[in-house]
Amino acid sequence: MDEWWSIEIFGNGLEISTWVRTRGRDVIRTALEYGASDWQWHAGSWGVVVEFCFGESTRVGGGWTAFMDSPLVKAALDAVPDPINGLIYYPGRGGTALASVPRRPRPAPAAAAAALPVPEPEQPRRPQRAGGPVLAPARVGSLR
Repeated sequence: MDEWWSIEIFGNGLEISTWVRTRGRDVIRTALEYGASDWQWHAGSWGVVVEFCFGESTRVGGGWTAFMDSPLVKAALDAVPDPINGLIYYPGRGGTALASVPRRPRPAPAAAAAALPVPEPEQPRRPQRAGGPVLAPARVGSLR
């Protein structure tokens, strides 16, 4: 089974493009010499990812470990813009290699949908006069 490995390099556009122009071709050539069957570059605003695919047959005398131990690759990775915080490598394809089209949000499953409570009917309101509240009628009686 083929095994993919990724190298991510972070930095600003000018630093990364300079590194890719000066070191990228040598890294790719060395990967092919050590048995890489495929490789891909992914560029983003944060930096680049280069992915390598090493086959099963390259593990003896080649493969990812031998590739990373080669002096040319060590020198190239030491020359990245920020070798302490701007360089990671790991097995698998690039974790931050984003799709060219963002995903649309999926609708919630039907089981997550809940019925809304039925509103209670409103009580009829007593009409009010335009001038203010309704007053009680005055009592008619004698004043004693």
